[in-house]
Amino acid sequence: MTNSASGDLGRRLYRDMFRIRRFEERIKTMYHLREMRSPPHLCMGHEAVAVGVCATLDTQDVVYPYYRSHGWYLAKGGDLKAMMAELFGRETGCSRGWGGSMHLIDLAAGVMGTSAIVAGTISHAAGAAMTFRMRGQDSVAVAVFGDGATEEGVFHETMNFAALRKLPVIFVCENNLYATNTHIRDRQAQTEVYRHAERFGIPGVQADGNDVLAVHTEAARAVERARRGEGPTLIEFHTYRFLEHCGVNEDHDLGYRSYEEVEAWRVQDPVERGRRFATDAEQTRMAGEIEAELDRACDHARSAPWPTSLMLQGAAR
Repeated sequence: MTNSASGDLGRRLYRDMFRIRRFEERIKTMYHLREMRSPPHLCMGHEAVAVGVCATLDTQDVVYPYYRSHGWYLAKGGDLKAMMAELFGRETGCSRGWGGSMHLIDLAAGVMGTSAIVAGTISHAAGAAMTFRMRGQDSVAVAVFGDGATEEGVFHETMNFAALRKLPVIFVCENNLYATNTHIRDRQAQTEVYRHAERFGIPGVQADGNDVLAVHTEAARAVERARRGEGPTLIEFHTYRFLEHCGVNEDHDLGYRSYEEVEAWRVQDPVERGRRFATDAEQTRMAGEIEAELDRACDHARSAPWPTSLMLQGAAR
C-alpha cells in the first residue's frame, strides 16, 4: 500500500468513526427531551472495531451485530436517516418504528438485523455463511458480540459447526471487559477470549480494538482467509465503553468500575487517535458535513408519522 493510499484509508476510517461518535453524541444531547422512544446502548469507545472491520467488506458481505450496534449499522452503510427515525419510534424507521435502538436492519447494506438477545445473532451469521457456501458465492458473514456472549452455549456450538464446515464467517468479539456491570475476571476462569478458537482448530487473534488500522489489518486477513475457503477466524478486539451499559449517563457511582479506569481508557479513545489521519481543515469540513446530515435526520424523524397497528400487520406480511 502506498503512502497516498494509506493516507486515503486513514482519512476514510477516521471520518466513519467521527460520524458514529457525533451521531451518538447527538443522542446523548437530545435524549432528555424524550423525543426518542428507545433506550440506547451507546458504543462510544468502540467505534474503531466496527469501522475497521466493515472497511474490509464488500456490499454483498453481511454483518450480524448485537444490541450495541449503532456503529456497525452505520459503518456497513446503513441509512442514517432511517436509524434516527427508528430511535424516534417513527414509521419511516429502519424497523418501521417498532424495533428501536436494539433492533436495526438494512438488508440493502448487508446489516441483517441486530438483536437484544445475548449471542442471538451468532448462529444466524453461520447460517448465512452456510448459504454462501452452498450457492458457490465468495461472500463473507460477520458475527459480532460482546465478551458476555462467549459464556453462552450457542457461541461454542456455532464455532464448532463453522470450523467443521469451514464456513466463511468471522467471529468478532468486542471485549470491553464488562457484561453489564460484572468484570470478565469475575465471570470467566480463562479470560483470553481468542483462545477459545484453539479447541476448534481455527485461528484465534487478539488485537487492539481502539487502533482502527490494527483492526483493519486483522479483519482483512480473516476475510481473505474466509474467501479462500479456509474457514472461520475468531478475533478478540480489546476496547471499552465510556458510558453506562444502557443509557446516556456516566455510571461511576455504581461502584463496579472507577473514574480512574474510565479515564485511563479515554486516553486510548479511537476517534482521538484517528485525528492524525486528517488535517485540521479536513476535520472542520467533515464536522460540518456530519452535523448537517444529523440535522436533516432529526428534522425528518420529528416530522415522520407514528406507526400504527395496521402498519405493523403489513410489516409482518
